[in-house]
Amino acid sequence: MTKGKLVISLDFEIYWGVRDAIKLTDYKAQLLDVQKVIPGLLQLFAKYNIHATFAILGFLFFNNKKDLINNLPADRPQYFNSNLSPYTGHFNFLGENEENDSLHFGSKLVQQIIDARQEIGSHTFSHYYCLEKGQTKKDFASDLSMAKKIAKNYDIELESIVFPRNQYDNDYLDVCNEMGFTSFRGNEKSWLFSSKYHGKAMLIRRPFRLLDSYFNLSGHNCYSNEEMKQGDLINIPSSRFLRPFDIKLKAFENLRLKRIKDSMTYAAIHGLTYHLWWHPHNFGINMNENFSFLEKILSHYSELNKRYHFESMNMSEVSKELMRGE
Repeated sequence: MTKGKLVISLDFEIYWGVRDAIKLTDYKAQLLDVQKVIPGLLQLFAKYNIHATFAILGFLFFNNKKDLINNLPADRPQYFNSNLSPYTGHFNFLGENEENDSLHFGSKLVQQIIDARQEIGSHTFSHYYCLEKGQTKKDFASDLSMAKKIAKNYDIELESIVFPRNQYDNDYLDVCNEMGFTSFRGNEKSWLFSSKYHGKAMLIRRPFRLLDSYFNLSGHNCYSNEEMKQGDLINIPSSRFLRPFDIKLKAFENLRLKRIKDSMTYAAIHGLTYHLWWHPHNFGINMNENFSFLEKILSHYSELNKRYHFESMNMSEVSKELMRGE
């Protein structure tokens, strides 16, 4: 019988996922605390023998502004919504180096993740939005090419990719395949999680997504090996976004935990894959509550591992296993 798998991936982007100066001010404390969150996550993952994928933005591999600017792709997206592009004014926020600007540079944290022997995946080079108007496949290929080049400076061959805002389609998956990627994190099958660009559809779906974090509206969202092997790239879809602790919803924390644990148990019993993801900066506020919640999840994983041989695997390990035909 096929053993079930727990996959954990993290979208590591710090500032670069924020496209608004006002939001940056609001999020600043949360983003700065990533310096504490990453070591805490690595320690907890080591305690429970968790194999995770850190999908890291290419910009974060640098430790200074000069090197970053000297390594920008030749072809860059020209989004109709210029606020989406880091190339149109956002570089004005950059400090000169990592020592005085840990919101934009993350080489020390990248090295900590490498030293902990966790997988480094790609979150594209520039937080690239594949389904927004004003960009092309050529721009995307240029972006990924630079992401690959910078990772190689750390002796890393990028194999797994997580798309910003989970935006992708078959054309962009073809580019990833051509550039040597072997797996990606797809979206849940429910209509709540389709990979459309942001807009009215997202506003309509948002309250249902919130409810789905506490009550089973969309199903367990667990996947068989056959489902994940249907394309040229191994699709390891998301099962659950790990929402951060919210004091206003504190009374429902047990429901949120039960929702996740029930689906993990379902995956373990039926030999399926359960894929949990979040951003490190989601833990930046209410840090104690968020880490305590995560440890309860990982403790449950440990129980499932002993009882059903439920196994923790990163995205690259899953893709290698499936490509071997296991």
